[in-house]
Amino acid sequence: MANSLAIDLLSPQSGTLLIDSTSSQPPSNASPDSSALPRRLNLLQGTALNMIDMVGIGPFVVLPLVIKTMGGPLFLWAWVLGAVVSLIDAFVWAELGAAFPQAGGSYNFLKIAYGERRWGRLLSFLYVWQTLIQAPLVMASGAIGFAQYASYLMPLDEWQRKAVSGGVVLVIIVLLYRKIDSIGKIGLVMWGAVLLTLGWIIVGGLTNARIPLAETFHSVSSVSGGLLAAGLGQASVKTIYCYLGYYNVCHLGSEIQRPTRNIPASMFISIVGIAALYLLMNLSVVSVVPWQQAQNSQFIVSTFVETLYGPGAARMATVLVLLVAFSSLFAVLLGYSRVPYAAAADGQFFKVFAKLHPTRQFPYVSLLFLGGLGFLFSLLFRLGDVITAILAMRIVVQFIGQAVGLLLLHRRRTYQSLPEQGDRSTVQGVSFPFRMPFYPLPVLLAISVWLFVFLSTGVTFMISGVTVIALGVLAFLISARVRKRWPFGG
Repeated sequence: MANSLAIDLLSPQSGTLLIDSTSSQPPSNASPDSSALPRRLNLLQGTALNMIDMVGIGPFVVLPLVIKTMGGPLFLWAWVLGAVVSLIDAFVWAELGAAFPQAGGSYNFLKIAYGERRWGRLLSFLYVWQTLIQAPLVMASGAIGFAQYASYLMPLDEWQRKAVSGGVVLVIIVLLYRKIDSIGKIGLVMWGAVLLTLGWIIVGGLTNARIPLAETFHSVSSVSGGLLAAGLGQASVKTIYCYLGYYNVCHLGSEIQRPTRNIPASMFISIVGIAALYLLMNLSVVSVVPWQQAQNSQFIVSTFVETLYGPGAARMATVLVLLVAFSSLFAVLLGYSRVPYAAAADGQFFKVFAKLHPTRQFPYVSLLFLGGLGFLFSLLFRLGDVITAILAMRIVVQFIGQAVGLLLLHRRRTYQSLPEQGDRSTVQGVSFPFRMPFYPLPVLLAISVWLFVFLSTGVTFMISGVTVIALGVLAFLISARVRKRWPFGG
């Protein structure tokens, strides 16, 4: 590509990042990790991994909850808002991911944007800190949801559900314990299962509609704007959770072929495609199952298929839903396992996490650690309000933090000067292979929307998110004190 980017991270002492706009790929010394992780994932495989990360057990469990939260047929607006939020935020990810295609995603974005010697070190540390907590929780929530949905096929008591959820995590660890090129092929197979499941629901419902859509949505105009706004915030928290994962390709940045083109393309293709599938799935379900009944269903897809084709087909549909949920957890652990590895390879985390498998070239220590915690959490916790807690924990540091960081990078690019005081680590000559339209409007919108979503999670979850950040700051200060680094020296 004519506007491809090559990145050369110099030593931490130099604090400088140089750009060579004439090369088509990042050089072998682009970052501590890019020389070790081979670029073998193409656009199709990256998009597939994004989509299977996005579509897990979430939409099948969340669909009834969204209808109930909205209190009627206006539930579609929550899914639309979730897609809009994802698209706006994807512009931020696309600029950062194309400019800095390295393993670890947000870890590198925060470090580079805020300066790796001071505030960037703190923000990137906080992101890794949250990843060590949230990634296993995401794994556990998906595994627990898997076990609960499996109870449609056979009655499971408490210990049996825990055995199923823990077993799912172990199987995923085994599948990921291999080379990245074979993982890309597995991802394509799982992507096929996602499309097959959603396609069956959509086509089956729309071609065998029993409830006219006009009858379902006839009361939309009678609902006040105030009532819509009241429920939309809480409902959108759940739908946004179902879209999360569109940035998974950024975590695998050093393993993506032609990253300056494929990283942005895979994200936008994933969001548009999944949004269309989600909206069609919702329309399909409520055209067969009345929304008054759907909002109270624990197994809405199984109920939907059973209504159309009988119990046998419902069991088959449940198996497909479980396969989709399994595929999502596969992509989640794959992406998150690169984050502690990237931090360790950069000298900002425990060195053991920087180890690669001697023959298969993947960060096996990071994979086993996060997978092991996910297994443990799946045995200890209940699903409950994990969805909201996970989102509240991530918004401030990751989503808002890197959006503000992108503004800082653009400012540095514009003025090309170092401040007289403050962090001497800067980015010189930054160029962005992908440029969002109407900059900085999408960035400002992303920050505003994420603040709205954070407030919509509620006081309890806001406090929990801030508490995790505070503990992370404390851990960072203790580590900096022991290693005599900023703000205690260095």
